[in-house]
Parts: sequence; structure tokens; C-alpha cells
Amino acid sequence: MTSAQIRSAFLDFFRQRGHEVVRSSSLVPENDPTLLFTNAGMVQFKDVFLGNETRANLRAASAQRCLRLSGKHNDLEEVGRDTYHHTLFEMLGNWSFGDYYKKDAIAWAWELLTKDWGLPKERLYATIFTSDDEADQFWRNETDIGRDRILRFGEKDNFWEMGETGPCGPCSEIHIDRGADACDRQHVAGHHCAVNAGCARYIELWNLVFIQYNRAADGTLEELRSKHVDTGMGLERVASVLQGVRSNYDTDLFRTLIRFTEEHAKRKYGKNDADDLAFRVLADHSRALSFMIADGVVPGNEGRGYVLRRILRRAARHARQLGFTEPYLWHMAKAVAEAMGQAYPEIVERHSYIEDVIHTEEERFAETLDKGMTLLDAERARLRTQRATVLPGDVAFRLYDTYGFPLDMTEDILREEAVTIDRAGFDRAMDEQRQRGRDARKAGADALVSHGAFASRFVGDRVIEHESEILALYLNAEEHAEVRAGDAVQVITAETPFYGESGGQVGDHGEITAADGALIEVTDTQKPRADLTVHVGVVRRGAFRRGQRVRLRIDHAWREAARLNHSATHILHAVLRERLGTHVRQAGSLVTPDRLRFDFTHPNAIDDATVIAIEDETNAHIRENALVTSDEMAYDEAIKRGALAFFGDKYGDRVRVVRMGDFSVELCGGTHVQRTGDIGVFKLRTETGVAAGVRRVEAMTGTGALAAIRSHELTLRQLGELVKGNETEVAEKVERLLAQQRELERQLQQLRTQVAGSQSQDLIGQAFASREGFKVVAAEVEGVDGKRLLEMADALRERLGSGVVVLAGRADDKVNLLAAVTKDLAKQVNAGKIIGQLAPIVGGRGGGRPELAQAGGKDPARIGDALKAARAMFE
Repeated sequence: MTSAQIRSAFLDFFRQRGHEVVRSSSLVPENDPTLLFTNAGMVQFKDVFLGNETRANLRAASAQRCLRLSGKHNDLEEVGRDTYHHTLFEMLGNWSFGDYYKKDAIAWAWELLTKDWGLPKERLYATIFTSDDEADQFWRNETDIGRDRILRFGEKDNFWEMGETGPCGPCSEIHIDRGADACDRQHVAGHHCAVNAGCARYIELWNLVFIQYNRAADGTLEELRSKHVDTGMGLERVASVLQGVRSNYDTDLFRTLIRFTEEHAKRKYGKNDADDLAFRVLADHSRALSFMIADGVVPGNEGRGYVLRRILRRAARHARQLGFTEPYLWHMAKAVAEAMGQAYPEIVERHSYIEDVIHTEEERFAETLDKGMTLLDAERARLRTQRATVLPGDVAFRLYDTYGFPLDMTEDILREEAVTIDRAGFDRAMDEQRQRGRDARKAGADALVSHGAFASRFVGDRVIEHESEILALYLNAEEHAEVRAGDAVQVITAETPFYGESGGQVGDHGEITAADGALIEVTDTQKPRADLTVHVGVVRRGAFRRGQRVRLRIDHAWREAARLNHSATHILHAVLRERLGTHVRQAGSLVTPDRLRFDFTHPNAIDDATVIAIEDETNAHIRENALVTSDEMAYDEAIKRGALAFFGDKYGDRVRVVRMGDFSVELCGGTHVQRTGDIGVFKLRTETGVAAGVRRVEAMTGTGALAAIRSHELTLRQLGELVKGNETEVAEKVERLLAQQRELERQLQQLRTQVAGSQSQDLIGQAFASREGFKVVAAEVEGVDGKRLLEMADALRERLGSGVVVLAGRADDKVNLLAAVTKDLAKQVNAGKIIGQLAPIVGGRGGGRPELAQAGGKDPARIGDALKAARAMFE
């Protein structure tokens, strides 16, 4: 059976038993901050297991793409070294949400494996949790497995948990005996082949999890209201069994990828261990890279982005083992799309984008990989000489910090020589760097104080002025009952019209006044919590007391300008996704009254024509004067209506959905216009890169954009007046002037060269013979800068044929010194040493190569002394 046939047969088997076949969800869990990646098929059903969500069909089945590279499940170190661990794998699973339980789950699993797929019963084993007598009974009564092949194990092997918290329960695993010759640990002293003994003879095929608990954050187990079934079977492993091969890498899932690399590397898989490891790593990691990028992950220095970067850099290092000196991994994206695109069309649709992201990151790492390997090779040689087996932590940190080597990649390389890393030393170096960062941030920080349990209500983005009560006043991070003129304060009121900084939009400015004329100038508004707004400002007049009624008034012009820019970011975002692709997602934003800044995921710079098209389309949507509406609703309902919610963002149960016409629907809590036409005009100022795979657009709207356009027009008119032409002729006339300037500079250079040649001829006449017989010129040259001095020295060396030149020049009360030696004398006379002795005389220092050295000095009055010392060296 091919892997595609196995996948289809599994889904059909459970479809016939009343299961709804659902599509694979993304590798990046939606609205789940507890997981970096989807590591099991049940992740998309987590809320069902917790009782927070219900399904119309209580049975489901799927083929789910999974990644286990962080947290509780982390297989990266084993990937490529054995034949059955992987980064990305497909999990075939079936689920019961309070419907059938252990009896049917066990019976159906046995039926599919032994009847439909024909696996030999005498080679199958079932493991159960130590105290799970119920599962034991069903294995005995519902199947014909041998009684001696029902084995009990403890929590480590037979109690399944999705993560540090979440649904969990006892499990029953089905293992297969692949024969004694399949063992890969025969060389390990004391090893005995057995189920769960860690060798390739007995491997797990299918895990039947019986979910009846929820693991709380404090580690306690809470009984769930309903009992569920969650099963998972790795497609890669079952394919190796059904296709009769020992290694997952010999299945059709990987062989096409390995053959692809064989063709490019001009090497064969199966010839030597080092190459085979590299072949397996590339085949495995290329799949993970394609799916991660297709699901919106881009290389970065933290979280999911850093996991992607670790995988890519580990693969890039192994590509070098196969002789690839140029970026190669990006080519494999095509092979992955061809091998898996029928089951997962998204990697075909996003194929070009995937290639671009991988290629860009590969090129970045290639710049440091060789340098890092040179350092590591030198350290390995030193360790061998000293017969040491531990790499110092500071060296490992330097590889990480300077050359971009993830720690586990360095460990992977050293593992080949049984060398470990001083992790404590590495951690110390990392802590020291973090402390330096914290100290730097602290030096300029103006952090908000804790504010206790106070809460305030935002009264709406259409309210300009509102009356409320002061709940708390903070001065120097301490709560005060009263503040007076001159105090820098933080004010919390029960209600406020001020918008606190969030979603990239800066906080409102304005003022807080009292009936007696007291006034606080609000210079910033922060939102440390969803239910708390803090007004930051200075008391300009009078005094304020806790409990006092005050009037809060925002700076309306400030708010309106920010409102225009914020709404424009939504339109811009929609246009970027339409023009560049759905891989575009917001990676950061800043919305101020005078401008907007929008960061987004995209691998390459955007060409000028596309930038113009983006600006045009954004303005077209503004001219539509489309209605802008906002509604508060349940998160799930918002998603059903098509609102954009991005992976990794955390949302509450209730969200605010902002819709603009029929082109933009996003979750957002910021302030917005009533119609897109209110924005007026959108002017895109710059498009730049800010990080690997992240681009930045800066733009202006409304009166700010008009002011910028007028400023450009004024500059253009002024240039026209200077070059005596109208605005349409400026570029042509400036280009003509620049061409004339370049010609004049060329002529000037020719004259300088002629002058230098003439001066050189004069200086040749001043040459004297050294003790050793070669000629020496030591002279001061007037009106010559450092560059001309160098040209003159070259001319003198050429005329001398064999000799030494020492020249000194003055420029703006500074001294330029130069020593030059002809090639035939470089081993006899060192220009660097000459300068080293002369520079201190004129109050300077310098150095250079044996043939040429230069220095600067601060004391022109002593040029004569320096030249006298130069002559003395040779006379």
C-alpha cells in the first residue's frame, strides 16, 4: 500500500463507522497560548474535551500534520539518527466526544490492523496503564490478542498528556515486533529487546488515549464531565510496516525526497553513515520547513520563528556534509510540494513563498556558517589535544550569539566526538547578556506602577468629553491621596473617554480638569490591562484628590488624526494580502496622529511598481467611501464571519469585529472612521526590511499626507528654479549637471595625477642612498591630503624601482604620515615599524602592512623632527 492509500483507507474505515472526516488544522494552534505547535490530532478538539465547545457529530477522524519540537514533546535530537523519529509527521486519528469509549476504540483498532491491513496478530502487543483493569478486560474479550502480549506500564509510557496542562488520561498502545534483526541497540551493553525498551525492534503503531482528566496549572487532575477517546497513529511508522521496510525513510513518503537530493548531490544514500544521516535530516526537515512556512511561521529569534530557524540551520549544516556550498534547501520545497501536495494543497498554493522564505534565511546563515564552523573546528582540535570532553560554555555562547548556531546544533555536531557542552557556563553567558539588556531597558524605562485591583471603563471612541470620579492617584510609583501643581502623576478614573495605547495605536492626549480650575495635562494614556486605563501627565494648576469628580477631555484633533491612520492600516493590510498573498500577516504596527507604520510577513523587498499599485488600491478603497462598522460578538462567531485572527494572538471570549465594506474584516479594539472616505488620502512613504521575512511600510493619511505632498511639490519647484527648468525637466537637468560634475572630477583627477608626477620628479632629486645602498625619499609635501599622499607615494615607488618613501603632509592642523616600501625590500624594511616610530613624534599613532603604512598626528610643528628621525633610520 502506498502512503496515500493508507491515509485514505484509515479515513474511509472510520467514515463508515459514523465519523465525520475533518481537515487537518494548521501547525500553529488557533487561540491557544499553551502550545507553540499542533503536536497531536486532538489539539483542534481541545475545547470539546474541556467542555467549552460542543459538536453536532460526536465522532471525528482526520489525518493531521503535527510537529513535536518544543515543550513536553521534543524529538529533534533523535531526528535523522534513528529511523523512526521525525520533526513533522502525519497523525491518523479517530475521536469520540462523550460517545463510544474503550470497548469500541480497542475493537476497531484491532479490526483495522489485523483484518483490513492484515498485520500478523502474533507480532502485536498491547500496553495499558498500570491500574487500567477496564482496558485489560476489553483487550481480552473484544480481540483475540494473546494474553501474554497485554503488558502494563506506568505513567511514563501509558499516561498521555498533550502538554504541561490540558486534557489527559490513561492510554493503551499497540506495538509491533519487527524481528531481532531490526534492533538498533545491539551494541549497547546490557540492552535487552522488549516493548518500551527504546530500540527499533518493538515500535509503537497506535496510541489509544482515554481522556477523562484535565491537568491544571498546579499539576492536579480534574475529572472531566464526559469521557472521550483520542487515538493517534503515525502514518510514517505504519507505512514502513505495511510497505515492508525497516526504516520510515525507506517508505514512499521520504524516498522521493531522498532521491531528489541524490540527484542534486551526485551521491547515493546507503553508502556511508555521515552522508546517510544528512540525507535523512534533509528529507525530514524539508517537510517541516514547508508546512511551518505555509502555516504562517517565519524565521525569528523567539517562539515559533526560532524553532523554524533551528530546523533550517540544522538542515543547512547537514547540506554541507553532502557537498552543497550554495543554498540548497529551498529547492526541496518543490519536491515536498510534489510529494504531499495532493493531500495538502496549501503547500502547492504557497510553494513560491515557501521557496523565498527558505532561500532568504539560507543565504543569511551561509554568511556565518563557515566562520562558525572554523571556530568550532579549532575548539574541537584543542579539546582533542588536551583530551578534554567538555566545550566551554562561553565558546558555545559565542557560536550562538555571533554566528547564529542554535545550542542544540552545536550539541549535535559535538555528539559525533562524544563531547558535551558546559551548559552552566552557557547559561551564565546568556544570563549576563540578558541582564545587560535589562539594564539598558531599565535605564530608559518609564514603567507603569502596579495599580492594584482598580478598573476603569472606556466609554467609547466617539465620546470627546466625560465626567467621572478619581479612583487613584500615583506619584513616584506610590499611591497618594492628593497631588499638586508640578507633580508627574498617573491617574485612574472610574470611566474615561481616553483611549489607552493598544493594538499599535498610541494613547490619547488631553486634559483633566476640576470645578475649581485645577488642571492635569495628559501626555499619554496607557492600558496595562484590558479593564484598566491609566492617564499619564503633569499637574499644571491646583490640586487633585482621590474621590474627586473631574472632567476628562481628549485632544480631539490628536484622536481624529490617529483614527484616520488606524483605519488606513486595515485597508493597507487587506491590499497587501490581496496583492502579495495570504501569507501576509501583521507583525507589528504603530499608529500615531502624524503617521502609521505597519510591519508584515513577506520574504522579499517589494518592487517599485508593486508599491505604487498598493498605494493606488488603498486609495481606491478610500474613495469607495465604504461604511465602517464594529460589532462585539463571540470569538467563534467572529471567525465564522470571516474576521482575520492571526496565529499566536490571544483573544478573549468576546471580541470587537471591525468591517470595512466588503474587503476588510478584522478583530480590533482601536478607534476608526465611520466611512473609509473620511481618511481622505493615503500616501505611502517607504517600504523597507526590518528583519528576516518581515517588511515595513510607513505612510501618512489625511492632512498629514497632504502636507507631505505639498512639501515635495515645494522642494521640486525650488529645484526647478535652481536648475532653471520647470518641474517636469528637473530630473533631466539634474542628471546633466551630475554628468558634468563627474567629467570635471575626472579632469581634476588627471591634473592631480600630473601634479603628483611632477612633484614626484622633484622629490626624486632629494633621494639619498641608505647604508644598505637603496634609495630613500623623506620629505614634506604641501597642500596634499591623505589620498593624494598615497598616489604620490605610488608614483615615487615606481620611479625609484627599489627604495623607501616617507612623506608628511598638513591638512587642517592635522598631520598625515605615510611610509611605503618597494616589494623587493618588504622583507628587509617594514613600513609599519617605520610609522610606529615616527607617529608619536607628531602626536599620533598608526600602522599598516610591511609595504605600506599610514598615521595621523596632531602636531604639525614637529613634522620636521619626524622627517629628521626618518632620515636617521637609514643614513
